[in-house]
Amino acid sequence: MTVGTPRPRAEVAALADQLLAAWLKREGHDEPPPDTQTLPAERLRLGERVLLDRDFGDLPSSLAGPASGAGYVRRRLRTPAPHGTDQLTLTLASASADGPTEVRLEAEYLAAGSALRSGGRVPVPDLARALLPLLDATDGPAQIGVAPRLVRPAEVEALIDELCDPERRLPVLVASLPPSTAPASWLTEALLPLTRQLTGLAALHLLDHEALPLFNVALEYHKVYGGAVRTYLPEVDPACRADGARHPVLPRHRIEEDVRRAAALLAREPRRLATDLPLPALLAAVPVFRAPAELRGAGSPVPEQRTDQEVDAAERQARADELQRVRHSLHRSRRRERFLSAANEDRAGLRHPSGLSLPGRLCTVRPCDGSPGSFGELVGRFAEFPLLEFTGDQKEALALDGQYAGTGWARLTWEGLTALQEYASAAVRGEAGGDFKQWCEHTPPGCHRFPPRKAVRGESRTVESHTKWKRERMLPVPECVDSSRRAFMGAHLRIGGGRTAPRLHYLDDCSGSGRIYVGYIGLHLTNTRTN
Repeated sequence: MTVGTPRPRAEVAALADQLLAAWLKREGHDEPPPDTQTLPAERLRLGERVLLDRDFGDLPSSLAGPASGAGYVRRRLRTPAPHGTDQLTLTLASASADGPTEVRLEAEYLAAGSALRSGGRVPVPDLARALLPLLDATDGPAQIGVAPRLVRPAEVEALIDELCDPERRLPVLVASLPPSTAPASWLTEALLPLTRQLTGLAALHLLDHEALPLFNVALEYHKVYGGAVRTYLPEVDPACRADGARHPVLPRHRIEEDVRRAAALLAREPRRLATDLPLPALLAAVPVFRAPAELRGAGSPVPEQRTDQEVDAAERQARADELQRVRHSLHRSRRRERFLSAANEDRAGLRHPSGLSLPGRLCTVRPCDGSPGSFGELVGRFAEFPLLEFTGDQKEALALDGQYAGTGWARLTWEGLTALQEYASAAVRGEAGGDFKQWCEHTPPGCHRFPPRKAVRGESRTVESHTKWKRERMLPVPECVDSSRRAFMGAHLRIGGGRTAPRLHYLDDCSGSGRIYVGYIGLHLTNTRTN
């Protein structure tokens, strides 16, 4: 399980320690003493063949947040199992002491006489089900919970954004309701046992009866219906017919025939992804565990008896680094394969006739509705918005054309500019009825609608008070707006989703010069979620 949480790592570590201590007590083992972090690494014996390793440390300064303090905390628990040992490893890493935390939980079975992980499937540990609800866990825009979340009509667009977000790592499972079935009964009787082995490995959703047709109209090539459950892998391309085959469907009759077998089938792809995906940079930087020289128990420290099976730490670190490189290589190869498949389909004319029907979502085809197919074209057509003025550096915008989702991003940017132009036209007449976000929330009939949640009024207080980050957002304006020819542009549009997806920063000066100044179009500027 690899998820993010807004909670600082010390708080997450304290929660995990409480849950582990409670579980050990229920199992009849000794409870570990409080972690005072006086030793960088320690090993505790808490019962027969029950070992708890605890360590912490700093991470490279290149990963440090604005206030530094990049570091990690780790717990590794070994307990006896038939013919071997169960091993549970919790790793927490963050770029600053008070910043958000990356969380990874690994459950393994070590066969007797081997230091290597055995084959076979390991069940979801109790710690995952107990800890996850306390974390407000996320994967990009997706909330990662224990049970499927009911999706109503007003939430369909947000779900589609989640599916198409280029930063999403984990699968999203979307379940449909059988006709004339109450959501509560289908959730209890079918979905909870079906998804029990997916805790922390996927985002889980259930479409209610009213949301289902809206979802399927929007995703013509990726539908789900009739009580089926569909697994949406990362990088959904809604305009690509061939991409639909990449996201497996588990039909209702397979679920009702044998829920346990269906659950195993459903968990197969999320478990593969959890193993194969490269680790986030912070977690990848955590060094392998180095066992301390002594073991602590109820009495005085006793020298630890090292076995011949222990591998040298340097060799284990080299293996971990090589595994990360292999994961990155495999991930790039699969993305390249999907890109070529989409390009071939585009040349064959098999894509959706309207191009990309969902704003800002992954697509490689040139749109057919007059919107630009690239940021190069978009910048060249800025004069089509008479009340908008682009004052920023074109190179930042043009660089987005090299990104995999560049075409979709260009289209969504164009839609945002179109909405800004219509808003500005009303604002200079005193008829806008509020700022641009209010305009998006209550778009007048006949005007282009831009998603309200993608229109952000301003940056957080943290960003505004941080000297370097605020300077990045001091963007060019004419002298008639500010004599310094610079103004803070906290208001922005979210182009795409995820922590590093592009942003369009602007200054609304409709009440002054009667124009809106766009000072930046490019990748996400620095804040607490980027490094």
